[in-house]
Amino acid sequence: MQTEQLLQVVLAALDAGKGQNVKVIDVRGKTSIADYMIVASGTSDRHVKSLASRVVEDAKEHGVQPLGVEGETAGEWVLVDLADIIVHVMIPRIREFYQLEKFWQGDYAPLQAASG
Repeated sequence: MQTEQLLQVVLAALDAGKGQNVKVIDVRGKTSIADYMIVASGTSDRHVKSLASRVVEDAKEHGVQPLGVEGETAGEWVLVDLADIIVHVMIPRIREFYQLEKFWQGDYAPLQAASG
């Protein structure tokens, strides 16, 4: 399956599961680990787990076996690794704290070490 087709499968799964604030980040040229990162929010840990599970099941139905799924136990942040696409599903508090979109889009300003 082509990456763009898989991207549509993932977005449809997140939409069907009522994922919130879904963002697609093109990371080609920024990293070799994936072509796209998708960040989405769930309303609760249960919703986050459900969204990630739906992504996994829909990918499998289209012949794509995830390389790994992390964070299912706690459910605050679940990562689904689909090789060319990495999906991050988070509760809003965790998403706000890590700000992955800003980091990968290049407008993230890390804290500067204080000179003393």
